[in-house]
Amino acid sequence: MNFDSMPRQKRLTIQILYLLTAVCCLCLTVISSAYALVLGLVFGLGLGNPFFKTSKSLTHRFLTTAVIGLGLGMDLIKVANVGSQGFLYTLIGIAVAIGFGLLLGHLFKTNRNTSLLISVGTAICGGSAIASVAPVLRAKPHEISIALGIVFLLNSIALVTFPHIGHYFLMSQEQFGLWAALAIHDTSSVVGASMAYGDQALAIGTTVKLARALWIVPVTLLIGFIVSRQASQSEAQEGKRKYPWFILGFLLAAALYTWVPMLRESAHVLEMGAKRLLVLTLFLIGSNISREVLRGMGLKPVLQGVSLWVICASLSLVAVLQNWIHL
Repeated sequence: MNFDSMPRQKRLTIQILYLLTAVCCLCLTVISSAYALVLGLVFGLGLGNPFFKTSKSLTHRFLTTAVIGLGLGMDLIKVANVGSQGFLYTLIGIAVAIGFGLLLGHLFKTNRNTSLLISVGTAICGGSAIASVAPVLRAKPHEISIALGIVFLLNSIALVTFPHIGHYFLMSQEQFGLWAALAIHDTSSVVGASMAYGDQALAIGTTVKLARALWIVPVTLLIGFIVSRQASQSEAQEGKRKYPWFILGFLLAAALYTWVPMLRESAHVLEMGAKRLLVLTLFLIGSNISREVLRGMGLKPVLQGVSLWVICASLSLVAVLQNWIHL
């Protein structure tokens, strides 16, 4: 049933539930990104989105604001020191992952934006990378939701299975932390899997993942440049081209956190707020998805995401075990 055609009392009830859920997503830390997306889908696919126009317009603004805020937890010096040790294999790894992802997307005939979001999310740092690149691509809510859903699913699998795989191959703490950082999408799941393996694995996995996350900046800028170049002449004349200026905000926030120590306490608070804003944004994204959109989606993005992850995880596992890459 269409939301507008529902009885008035039912519409009012759904509106109240929607607003309460949105507030909970913003304020309650027990609600993770994955849960927020699922809660949004409950409204988008089931109850109906009572504020569709508003939620759709707020999604882009909240997404870019959250990305800027995430920079307030990034120590550029520490990240640069770790990143410099593995600059070459990180660059090659990201390029290979995105290359394989786009190739698989072409083979499976996945939607272009969805394919690129899945590829970048797998190559760098999951949801954060997807959130950064999505505004540049002007990705639609269902494209973002599909990519995020696949990433969250694979993160859950990795969280449970990776420690067992590490023990099976008798990986050292250093090896496992490095592999987890290279093969698991989101930082939170890297932390969870590494923590289960040991303290040293946790320290290495977290630091390497943060260093890898910094590659969001050049990759997003490059994609933004390509997208702007592909914009039509008429769009350019009308001033409609969009550039990822929010990435500069991300770098400025990270620079303040790094070189102005007196602001760090406040920065941590603001970073937490940005993370909660990102969770709220994922709720809005989920609520913007309709059944009609999902009917046309199919299994192609899922096959692409799973295939790419298996390839990247396997290659990085072999590289770590053979000591081709190390700290």
